Amino acid sequence: MPRSIFTAALFVLSSVLLGCGGSVGGAGEPAPTLLPQIRSQLNILVIGGTSGAGLETVKLALQRGHKVTALSRNPDGVTLSHNLLTIGRGDILDPQTISLAVEGHDAVIISVGIPPTRDEITLFSEGSRNVLAAMKGADIGRILLVSGIGAGDSRGHGGVFYDNVLQPLLLKTIYQDKDRAEKIVSESEALWTIVRPGFLNDDQATMNYRVVEDISGITSGGISRSDVAHFMVASLENEKYLNQTVLLSN
Repeated sequence: MPRSIFTAALFVLSSVLLGCGGSVGGAGEPAPTLLPQIRSQLNILVIGGTSGAGLETVKLALQRGHKVTALSRNPDGVTLSHNLLTIGRGDILDPQTISLAVEGHDAVIISVGIPPTRDEITLFSEGSRNVLAAMKGADIGRILLVSGIGAGDSRGHGGVFYDNVLQPLLLKTIYQDKDRAEKIVSESEALWTIVRPGFLNDDQATMNYRVVEDISGITSGGISRSDVAHFMVASLENEKYLNQTVLLSN
């Protein structure tokens, strides 16, 4: 079987198996709440904001009345339209593009991703470094980095199949670079939040997930991309989880 087909088949199988994963139960704390009314309009840059959790974050932020720029390498297929939305073309690995993109924003969210691969990866670390340099130059202090279960000290908390099959076979180099990205962000001068979602799905937002900082004895469950978006927007509105790394899971 060609490697690409094997990779795709294994990833589909893993998605099914992980959908039956664990739960953090009552660990951590309940999901933050959105304010009844926003205190002030934020201007948010979402890098990777045209798909996945990034797109859900863009949609929710717009619903809340914030200004949003969604930056993507390939935004041509995006049909979302709003008077508070700007869609930009840009590559997180291009320092000049990122320097121009961050200007005028109050906060930056990095929500980029790539398909499973065994190739060496630098997207997350180089991208984070570029964003932080641009933010410093533009005097922007707030950043949220979407990482994932299996990065840093969350390795070994994804369940038997994920920890022993999926991550070492398909995600090893991706998570090695996510480790580097998390270190770069957490050692920066910015007000940062590192967000590690559990196993992502396309379910509706429940706003009933848990926010876990101490993952001792925890095996992650799933979470919808919409709930990840809820956490990021609520974190910005409430100015919470500053300089913290959290796991999000049902």
